[in-house]
Parts: sequence; C-alpha cells; structure tokens
Amino acid sequence: MADVLAAAVPQIAERLPEYRVRRAWRALVGPDVSRRTQPQSLTNGCLHIIVDNSPWLSELTLRNTELTAQLHAQVDAVRSLRFTLGTLEAEPSPPAERRERRAKTLGDDDRRDIEAAASAISDPALADAARRLLTKARRADHARGVTR
Repeated sequence: MADVLAAAVPQIAERLPEYRVRRAWRALVGPDVSRRTQPQSLTNGCLHIIVDNSPWLSELTLRNTELTAQLHAQVDAVRSLRFTLGTLEAEPSPPAERRERRAKTLGDDDRRDIEAAASAISDPALADAARRLLTKARRADHARGVTR
C-alpha cells in the first residue's frame, strides 16, 4: 500500500521513512531507549531525536555509531542521528481507548449527588461547569477504586 501511495503522490514517498521510524520506534531502539527518546524528524537522511535528560543524551551520543547502524539496517533512509535535549511529547491514547474511557458512565446515585450539588448554584453557566467538574472527579474516583 505504501508503494502505491508513494507512486501516486511523490511527496508522500519522502515522508514514509519518518512515519515508519515513528511507528516502530520502540521495536527499533528497545524499551529503555524509547522511554527516554522520541524521533522528531528525518531530514536528508539525518534522524533528529529528542532526549529527555542530560545523562541519556551523553549515553546516546557515545552510542551514536552503534545506533545509526542499527536504525539504518531497519530503515535505509536513516544515515545519521542528531540528539537534542528536550521535552518528550505525550503519546496520544488510541481512539478506542479514549472512547472506552469516555463511555464509562456514573451510577444513578452519583448523578443525583452531582445534580444536588450543582442545583445549589444559581448561575447556570457556573452550575454546568460544576457538573462537568464533579462528573470528571467522580469518574476519576471510580477509576482509582474510591467510593463515596
């Protein structure tokens, strides 16, 4: 499928290696390195990698040759590595997981408690905000196993 897309839209061909690296990052570098790093971009064969702390930056810089060979063996487009200290972006949870989390509903008792608390607030906008906040707090309590 990737080859068909690359033939149809040439601009995609240059982005596919970066996409492959991002998708398979943990498998390519292992769990220890992947926990502390994140591929940022692949430009002219140089893979730019964000590292979350100085000791790991030093370690990976020392292992640059080894890691470059390891990555190049899996993704031919990677010819060099550049490490930069930075903050890793949180990986978004898969859509199914987000829907499942959102789908958890509260029981009738929880809804009555929330409505009773919100109904004491005269400002409708503030009451709605309170309902949302209380609902979120209740769901978080249930997820942690806390009961009221």
